[in-house]
Amino acid sequence: MKIKKYLLALLLSSSAFLMTGSLSAQDMPEVAEEAVATVGDTVDEAALVAAMELALAPARAAAAAGDPNAADYIAMVEAQGSGAYAFDFFTVSMLWTVIAAALVFLMHLGFATLEAGLTQSKNTVNILFKNVFIISIGLITYAFCGFNTHYPLGSWIIENWLSWGSPLGVGNVDDTWGYGGLSLAMTGYGDFIFQAMFAATAATIVSGAVAERVKLGSFMIFATLLVAVAYPIVGAWHWGEGWLNQMATPFYDFAGSTVVHAFGGFAALACVMLLGPRAGKYVDGKIRPILGHSMPLATIGVFLLFLGWFGFNGGSVLSANPAGIGLVFVTTALAAAGGALASIATSWIFLKKPDLSMALNGILAGLVGITAGADAMGPWAAVTVGAIAGVLVVFSIIFFDKVKIDDPVGAISVHGVCGVWGTLAVAFFGGASFMSQLTGAVAVSIAAFAFAIIVFGILKVTIGIRVSPEEEAEGLDIGEHGAEAYPDFAASSR
Repeated sequence: MKIKKYLLALLLSSSAFLMTGSLSAQDMPEVAEEAVATVGDTVDEAALVAAMELALAPARAAAAAGDPNAADYIAMVEAQGSGAYAFDFFTVSMLWTVIAAALVFLMHLGFATLEAGLTQSKNTVNILFKNVFIISIGLITYAFCGFNTHYPLGSWIIENWLSWGSPLGVGNVDDTWGYGGLSLAMTGYGDFIFQAMFAATAATIVSGAVAERVKLGSFMIFATLLVAVAYPIVGAWHWGEGWLNQMATPFYDFAGSTVVHAFGGFAALACVMLLGPRAGKYVDGKIRPILGHSMPLATIGVFLLFLGWFGFNGGSVLSANPAGIGLVFVTTALAAAGGALASIATSWIFLKKPDLSMALNGILAGLVGITAGADAMGPWAAVTVGAIAGVLVVFSIIFFDKVKIDDPVGAISVHGVCGVWGTLAVAFFGGASFMSQLTGAVAVSIAAFAFAIIVFGILKVTIGIRVSPEEEAEGLDIGEHGAEAYPDFAASSR
């Protein structure tokens, strides 16, 4: 294991100084110099233990003098074994991981408000209910089988293609530095909670696309199977070191432009094709817009998603590596801005008016586009990737409308089309292999589409997937839930 001297020096000296309080700032360089001299360039087990003892020397002296905090610190560091030389880095990284997980969790509120805002008020309770269900079933199923399926650690049914995992708590629970080391500086449970927040996203993407006409029970069954089975199995092809990772030039998808977003987008496409458009959307060969009831809600949703994406991409650094986090935050923000400006300009030119919904989807398109290569390209490449995504999303939404694929929120275009673009963009701007990127994007998209066609198709011919025309006209809030989102403004309250 090769470790740069300056990093090791920083970790050793800061560990002794920050945690014991026994060193002055002037002492830090001397301790660091001694530690580096002890360890050298190539770190092995014996050298790490020696370095740990050197770093703990001031704390041991303080403990001998009766300092109880020093004694507690020594016990805490020794519990980390040979990885204790970087315990402060491990601690900060773990803290950043759970903060990032919380930011990704916040994205589910963003999805809920965005979907609600872009659909009719009579379906708001239904939209919100589905989002409550999705995050809940996502967490439970990811704990039950998803995590250890997603990261099989050699437990393959069909080598590098098909895995099935045990429940959380069986393996993958190491709470020391030994779980992942410098590149995956978190505990097993920290890794789980961060990845679990991703898992439900695929079903949330489908939720928006099938809004306003899907049967609640059918959707709940489909969402459960998508999150519990399809997402972790397909995700293991890449993140679980499956066949995409084993190619001669491995597929590269930093935080999931394909593995999360294109997966959800193409599953949504299959569902929408089976479900059909909303009543009154396409009449006599013409497109009749069905306007969302609250653009303020939609805008709040997009800004929540923008905020959460700093955790989505920033947490995917998988440590508190300052260089990695700094770059990823910058590329994420600039791509979103590039996507917004490009979609504003494109929609203004071709639709003759500045369209807010296109601007909002432009932000999301830029975010989805940069997700695959946020750590692999510079700031201006990120602007370019985001801007191209912003143009693509406008024309993609128009295209799907023309072929009568009714997607109320533009999820297929934002996540599916721009997810594929972002994955390919890593080949153009981040040095990845174009053929590897194309192979991964196509394989994951086809797998998601096929799974959705089969499962949603079975539901269609058995219990049905679409509400009755009368229920659709009345609104799913009344028909499915017997409740209204805005009872004071409903006709019955007047």
